[in-house]
Amino acid sequence: MAEELLIATGNKEEKYQQLLPQIKALLEGEKNLIANLANIAAALKQQFDFLWVGFYLIEDNELVLGPFQGPIACTRIQKGKGVCGTCWEKNEPIIVPDVEIFPGHIACSSQSKSEIVLPLYQKNKIIGVLDVDSDLYNSFDATDAKFLRDIIALLD
Repeated sequence: MAEELLIATGNKEEKYQQLLPQIKALLEGEKNLIANLANIAAALKQQFDFLWVGFYLIEDNELVLGPFQGPIACTRIQKGKGVCGTCWEKNEPIIVPDVEIFPGHIACSSQSKSEIVLPLYQKNKIIGVLDVDSDLYNSFDATDAKFLRDIIALLD
């Protein structure tokens, strides 16, 4: 297990490329999902200083707040509601450049301006979502989607 995170420099892609093996090292040998989700959230928050990074896990047909880093968050989200519930319902990543124009956006934090949410899988079954919020507009793109997908794939 890595003892500390080495903060990468360079452009966004270079930062992800340097972060990916560090997250892999954090997860090696640890089978506990919650511990691994917590370390992924912390590593992403520390590397990119996103407003909020966390996971919602499916429980009793709703998303329930899991490990996260950032301001307090909504505890439960219904399927099809907000960006997270829509990602779960559609089972596909969603990039939102401006959360104010997303139909049905749930404002857990008024500081959030843009968001990316990806389905989280275990053994090819969706078990939750990874949610990342920024306090800047247009923060997320295909680069984030690719590398965040690669990071959470390490859990499977």
